[in-house]
Amino acid sequence: MKRVDVEQEDEMRTEYDLSELKGRVRGKYVERYRAGTNLVLLDPDVAAAFPNGQVVKKRCGC
Repeated sequence: MKRVDVEQEDEMRTEYDLSELKGRVRGKYVERYRAGTNLVLLDPDVAAAFPNGQVVKKRCGC
C-alpha cells in the first residue's frame, strides 16, 4: 500500500503572540518528574488508625 502524503494545515491561530514564549526553560521540572513520588493511598480503616506520621512512628517504634 502506498503512503499518501497529506499536507497538514497550520493549527496556530493568528492571535497567538509567539514572542511571549521566548525565554522559557525546556525541561525545568524533568528531574522532579523522574524522581517520582512515594505517595501511598490507604484504605479508610487504615487511615483512621494512622491519622498522621507521628502516630505511625509511635506505633512502629521508629
